[in-house]
Amino acid sequence: MRHIISLLLENEPGALSRVAGLFSARAYNIESLSVAPTEDETASRMTLVTSGSDEIIEQITKQLNKLIDVVKLLDITGDAHVEREIMLVKVRVAGSAREEVKRIADIFRGRILDVTQSTYIIEVTGDGTKLDAFINALDRSAIMEVVRSGLLAIGRGEKGLKL
Repeated sequence: MRHIISLLLENEPGALSRVAGLFSARAYNIESLSVAPTEDETASRMTLVTSGSDEIIEQITKQLNKLIDVVKLLDITGDAHVEREIMLVKVRVAGSAREEVKRIADIFRGRILDVTQSTYIIEVTGDGTKLDAFINALDRSAIMEVVRSGLLAIGRGEKGLKL
């Protein structure tokens, strides 16, 4: 089962490396990873997506809690939460394809960020299924590059991850 784990880490060199090393040493897979500083400059927030049985996830959370850099940890999978990814797609466009790609971007509420004679760069934000559907709606041969941020998630309501 897929799990979304949010961590508050000390904003120190090597913190990310220690978390990744823990997963590597135990042969656990990280499906998605996003890290950035928080409103408190001493802390970073990490959103990590991994898969495994309840026993494996329990092991992962216990091991993560043992790391000196981890301040707080929350598995938000079962809680009400909002999740999003951002994707940038560079698409080759020529002739009538320009209007078709623009129409598809509009349908998915994408924004065209860059326009050249032969390409568009389009930003699409949403859950993973929306981003996958956008890719599938495009002509595969027109896609030049795809960059995805990885999952970001935040719990709804009063419950949260703060120092």
